[in-house]
Amino acid sequence: MYKSVKLYTAIVLAMIFWSFSFIWTRVAIHSFHPMTLITLRLIIASGLLFGVSKLSGKFQPVRRKDVKLFLLLAFFEPFLYYVGETFGLTMVESTLAAVIISTIPLFAPVLAYVILRERVGWATILGILVSLAGVFFVIYEPTGGFSANPLGVALMFMAVFAAICYATVLRKIPTHYSTLNVIFYQSLFGLGFFIPTFLLTDFSTIHTLKVTNEALVSLVMLSVFASVVAFVLFAWAVRQVGVARTNVFVNLIPVFTAILSWLILNEMITLLKWFGIFVVVFGLFVSQWGKLNFRKRGGEDFL
Repeated sequence: MYKSVKLYTAIVLAMIFWSFSFIWTRVAIHSFHPMTLITLRLIIASGLLFGVSKLSGKFQPVRRKDVKLFLLLAFFEPFLYYVGETFGLTMVESTLAAVIISTIPLFAPVLAYVILRERVGWATILGILVSLAGVFFVIYEPTGGFSANPLGVALMFMAVFAAICYATVLRKIPTHYSTLNVIFYQSLFGLGFFIPTFLLTDFSTIHTLKVTNEALVSLVMLSVFASVVAFVLFAWAVRQVGVARTNVFVNLIPVFTAILSWLILNEMITLLKWFGIFVVVFGLFVSQWGKLNFRKRGGEDFL
């Protein structure tokens, strides 16, 4: 019983922190350029992860044979995912971004079918159709047609693709590494992609930044809770019960984000959008029908 509560608590907390991340990013990008924000976020997160792993005595050097896997992991997330999410959030509202990100569990089986030829059931196909209809209601305005920036929507779906590939590669990372070390090397290798990109795109304009206290607080919250705590909790849960079962909880993100956006950012959530969010979440649960079995696989802890 205790282990089940621990598992559920870890997953739900990860979803809450990632829901907040849409809010924190929207606040931070008023002061930081997207690539600057992501790079600083990863530097702070990597430093924190290294410090915790060393102080806890759980630091593990990466083995040479695993470098390619960690590079691939870091390419999909944080690099490709953060680029899609952060730049996408400069063009679309937090609620819509969260709704799109919540479709990750829908498209994971599709990618598995394309690459691995795994069978896709009727429940998954029906869930995809229902949830896409829900996304339509979220982005459609009865008086003005489609209100969302198409490029912003495309960038958010790029983040969805990156997250699916990330979860697939994550399952291939040897269990030799603790969850904390996996997230540390993911962040560290991610900097190998972000720092050169930052130097090319944002470095020349960094002196022009006017950073507010709110943006600084958002940067720290993103680094600590969204880039470290949420990833450690989520990766630990994935390694306990698998990708499909853990991803079911991604369904909670658009609901949490809609409420937070309304409370903090004063984003208007119309009845039509609430209906769309409900339809997306319903479609996600339809797609996962029969998969909700949360028996623990192993005894690995967070660190």
